[in-house]
Amino acid sequence: MTGTQSTTGNPRFKPWGGQWLLFQALIAGPLLENPGRALLAVAAIALGVALGVAVHLVNSSALGEFELAARHLAGEADLVVRGPRAGFEEALYPKLARLPQVEAVNPAVELDVPLAGRQASLRIVGFDPLRAAQVQPSLLPERSGMVLDLFDADAILLSPSAAEWLGLKTGDRLDVQVGTRVASLRVAALLPQGAYRQRIGVMDIAAAQWRLERLGRLNRMDLRLKPGTDVEAFRRELQASLPAGVHAIAPEIEGARGASLTHAYRLNLDMLALVALFTGAFLVFSSQVLAVLRRRAQFALLRALGVTRGALAARLIAEGAAIGVIGSAIGVALGYGLAHYALLLVGPDLGAGYFRGIVASPNVEPRALGLFIALGILFAMLGAAAPAWEAARRPPAQALRAGDEEEGPGKLRTLGCGLASISAGLLLALAPALGGLPVAGYAAIALFLLGAVLVLPWLAGICLDRVPLPDRAPASIAIAQLKATPRQASLSAAAIVISMSLMVSMLIMVSSFRGSLEEWLGRMLPADLYLRAARFGETAFFTPEEQTRIASIAGVERVEFIRSQNLLLIPERPPVTLLAGPVEAGDPAKALPLIGPIHVLRAGDPPPIWVSEVAADVYGMKPGDRVWLPIGITAGDKPLLFTVAGIWRDYARQNGAIAMNRGLYEKTTGDRLVNDAALWLAGGTSIADVQRVLRARLSGADRVEIATMREVREASLGVFDRTFAITYALEIAAILIGLFGVSVSFGAQALARRREFGVLRHLGMSRREIGVMLGYEGALVAALGAAFGLATGWVVGLILIHVVNRQSFHWSMELHMPWLTLAGLAALIVIAAALTAVWSGRAAMSEDVVRAVREDW
Repeated sequence: MTGTQSTTGNPRFKPWGGQWLLFQALIAGPLLENPGRALLAVAAIALGVALGVAVHLVNSSALGEFELAARHLAGEADLVVRGPRAGFEEALYPKLARLPQVEAVNPAVELDVPLAGRQASLRIVGFDPLRAAQVQPSLLPERSGMVLDLFDADAILLSPSAAEWLGLKTGDRLDVQVGTRVASLRVAALLPQGAYRQRIGVMDIAAAQWRLERLGRLNRMDLRLKPGTDVEAFRRELQASLPAGVHAIAPEIEGARGASLTHAYRLNLDMLALVALFTGAFLVFSSQVLAVLRRRAQFALLRALGVTRGALAARLIAEGAAIGVIGSAIGVALGYGLAHYALLLVGPDLGAGYFRGIVASPNVEPRALGLFIALGILFAMLGAAAPAWEAARRPPAQALRAGDEEEGPGKLRTLGCGLASISAGLLLALAPALGGLPVAGYAAIALFLLGAVLVLPWLAGICLDRVPLPDRAPASIAIAQLKATPRQASLSAAAIVISMSLMVSMLIMVSSFRGSLEEWLGRMLPADLYLRAARFGETAFFTPEEQTRIASIAGVERVEFIRSQNLLLIPERPPVTLLAGPVEAGDPAKALPLIGPIHVLRAGDPPPIWVSEVAADVYGMKPGDRVWLPIGITAGDKPLLFTVAGIWRDYARQNGAIAMNRGLYEKTTGDRLVNDAALWLAGGTSIADVQRVLRARLSGADRVEIATMREVREASLGVFDRTFAITYALEIAAILIGLFGVSVSFGAQALARRREFGVLRHLGMSRREIGVMLGYEGALVAALGAAFGLATGWVVGLILIHVVNRQSFHWSMELHMPWLTLAGLAALIVIAAALTAVWSGRAAMSEDVVRAVREDW
């Protein structure tokens, strides 16, 4: 039979001429005949690739700059000795310098210092310039005379990027905040170009200790070892002799700490970008399925002329590949532009606050760009593969028969695969994190979405069978058409289900997070007025004398002070925040939003601490555990033992936090400084009057942040919205791709039904009535898609909240359903689909009624 002849046996399909004819017939011709469908598919792939490229470039550029900055700061050091930001006694320095394996040690104080008059901070490193010549020569001025300038008590060297950011030049003054007062520094010179690309200031160690009030304290030492020393063996030996909370680490670990801090955030952004690409692939699938239905007679004729099934399927997949190539190329260029503007306008952390102060530009990685191009092509080919194989396997005689536009539901065998996929996805949602990442959670979402699409024809058939036929002819014909063609209806609805479910899940997740944050803020902000020495930096504080002045202000009924400092528990992890505040062992729930069981202290138990969810998950702490913390009034070798009395919810500190009673903290450390204060005012006291008195009594009050509970709440929610700005952008992308899918589906379906429209016109229906019929079809299909999308999105949202978010950021949250937003979104989708269906059918309805049915003559 002709349908089984090979192309080599037919003179029309000789190689290369035959290949060109097939290319014209199957790829170039259809793309040129329906450029709108092809452009929408290309745009969907381009958008998915662009988002992936942009997110990857921003993340890789920021991470690369962070690691490079850590490496440059270490210079030629083999090891970095790190302590908490509060530091350790400088008596440790001569002990290390006298070790026989050590060639040079550069002691340092490294701090983020608030800038007076700015809501920002600058990293300042104070080190020994003479030792730096041996360990970090690149951080010294090019001219030796400038090195002597560093020994001035107020001298500071700025990196070129810091000078540009601050708008300063050599000889200008730089005002920084220490406590609540201003320390004025003189810009003695600029570091050499390329020595340090990020914003940094360099001072002499003695001047930094004095001006930044760190006398007798260090928090960093860079060690250069003698040649031939086994670095790792020496590091282990040194670590055993260091005080509690001080760690000897390789310089590479400094950069890797930034990677460990952001790896979950970066994976989430990558997954969101891949979701857009997946939605684009599904758009290719939808458009190809309906295009195959429209061109079934052409394929049958080619099969009858001798084209094999494999050749036909390969050419149709090549059509998808062509869409992928064009879309990927456009997406890479668009993604580079998006990355460039994102780094300029939003920052290298995309608003999340991880790489504050890092300056980065897109770092083009050919291998990564090639990977995204390959992914774009692969997704497009996968989207075209199933329709291509179905078109190839259909017998030519059946395909040439008029009216063969729909296979019966009995021939669709997707229900079993769909249920299996859904079951596998739900089981995977129970799996633990892999390497601290929610890999199984994302796989569960993918399998659940795939299963939802596969069971959609069965669900659509059941739902359509129960829809009654109305009396009006256009509506009755529309419903009858959908009942007779459930497969096409499900294909059109599938694009809505995918995009709708993604939108709904993101809305539920963001709404739940925001709602939980609002409840948490209401719990954590009970006072009338809040003071903070500085929003950014580590050198701002209130002295005991200033605390007394604050508490003695008329109208202030009660004051609670909080001291915070960073503790490095594990070198590979970012430091946790120690909060010393008003929490009491007898009633910790009064100050902290506790979750889970509470450990009641028994006689002989060490003092209590309360750890945040993040710290509990990352460090494996649970109520009743005894943990060592490196705090104390001396730099002894042993840390102090504490009891974990409970776990509390904390959305403010992404690295984890540990709370303890401030009285216990002062007794243990001797530190009486504080960073924050919460004021309760007596009844009838004016907040504005108290603010004026505070500014009058505090030195440098213009630099102190004084805010009401409402202002702190609004600022915190503003940070939340900026953090989720990229999520909103990706959500908008999903909406656009979904609407593209609706347009393509209804457009291709309307063109495939030209003969039907012609017959209806012959039977007396007007164009307006056909338009009303299409509107009914579009609205009903969209209603089905929106309903299934809401249900699917609800399940995916639960996985995002309780699996992906929990395993990524270790935050729990309560479910908050945005009912009004979801209802509005569903209504918008239904209306848009109805209008799109009518608009898409205009071209088919405009055709002459005789020409529309001539294919049946």
